[in-house]
Amino acid sequence: MSIFTIGRKNLLRNKLTAFLNITLVAFGIGILSILMLATQQISSKLEENAKDIDVVVGAKGSPLQLILSSIYHIDFPTGNIPVSDARKLAENPMVRLAVPLALGDNYMGNRIVGTDQSFIALYGLDLGWGKFWEKDLETTIGSEVARTTGLKVGDTFFGAHGLSGSDDVHKQHAYRVMGILKPQGNVTDQLILTNIGSVYKMHEGNEHQDEHQDSQQDSKAEINNREITALLIQYRSPMSVVVFPRMVNKSTNMQAASPAMESARLFSLIGIGIDTLKWFAAFIMLISGLSIFISLYNSMKERKYDLAIMRCLGASKFKLFFLVLMESLQLTVAGAIVGILIGHGSLYVIGFFQEAAQAKLNGFYFMTDELYLLLAGIVIGVLAALLPAFQVFKVDIAKTLTSER
Repeated sequence: MSIFTIGRKNLLRNKLTAFLNITLVAFGIGILSILMLATQQISSKLEENAKDIDVVVGAKGSPLQLILSSIYHIDFPTGNIPVSDARKLAENPMVRLAVPLALGDNYMGNRIVGTDQSFIALYGLDLGWGKFWEKDLETTIGSEVARTTGLKVGDTFFGAHGLSGSDDVHKQHAYRVMGILKPQGNVTDQLILTNIGSVYKMHEGNEHQDEHQDSQQDSKAEINNREITALLIQYRSPMSVVVFPRMVNKSTNMQAASPAMESARLFSLIGIGIDTLKWFAAFIMLISGLSIFISLYNSMKERKYDLAIMRCLGASKFKLFFLVLMESLQLTVAGAIVGILIGHGSLYVIGFFQEAAQAKLNGFYFMTDELYLLLAGIVIGVLAALLPAFQVFKVDIAKTLTSER
């Protein structure tokens, strides 16, 4: 009979203790797994959505709120900025690309974004079906929008006021789906894209509802002296990183916010909570190691006679030493595996019920760093078993067998 089998049978003699020890290890590893996977997924999605955007210009207010609303579309805008001022910035020599955004409406919780064709170049969008929007009230929708709403090319729908679900529907104008994007793996999968003139048309009343329907040029004329929500800007030169935001913040009524800086600030804010949970998980794992140590130490006292018999049957001290180690490792490795499964299962459930699709968590996302969690289980198992295992070398065969008679 192998050491592994003997160790397993010894653990099954006290199933409740074994179950509790595995549960403690699994709970600690599970918390660490959830934090590791969630942090990595969220940070990678934040980077993916903002990777080609150097700065966002919008109304004065919270820079973080401006970034969240304009890039990640998970907050309300800080306000609007005049189109005339936005155009002056877009024509600045330091700016290579300036993409306007006009927000304010949604369809079934999916934000309707008024923009121009430069948005396509900024995000490198590819069509799956149909074509990109051209005229007023034409839209191109993200792949997730098509999946969740059931919209197809040629369908029409009515937008609603606000940036999330609302009963205030704009029934005077219907949008038409002209195209559906391929899955992009970023926030555009959850957006409905149209021109800026369409957004204005929804809010201007009925007196102009028949105007400017023929071409994109008409829509551009319509937005003179209007307002937009924000500008997504790419710099022409790295030197602009220092000069441009300072110029905007000091000499205009607008603000310039850096996605990289605000994302880092966001993670620093939530980092305290994450670190606290990590320490809590480490404490649970420490308790689990202590519990395994106590159970093994007590079992060694009870099993002295069994160990002496095994020695008489030819088992060496080192074999019995590794037997105790194997029992501990079976507990901790099993707990680590269960904990990793708990982590992935929890993320799957969270992602299933998660409303913020822009940062949706995936339970089937795996990381090589998870092997360190398994290694942590092995280390705990070895450390918890060392002292009880060394008791094997102190067993006096003759004395033990005589005293048990």
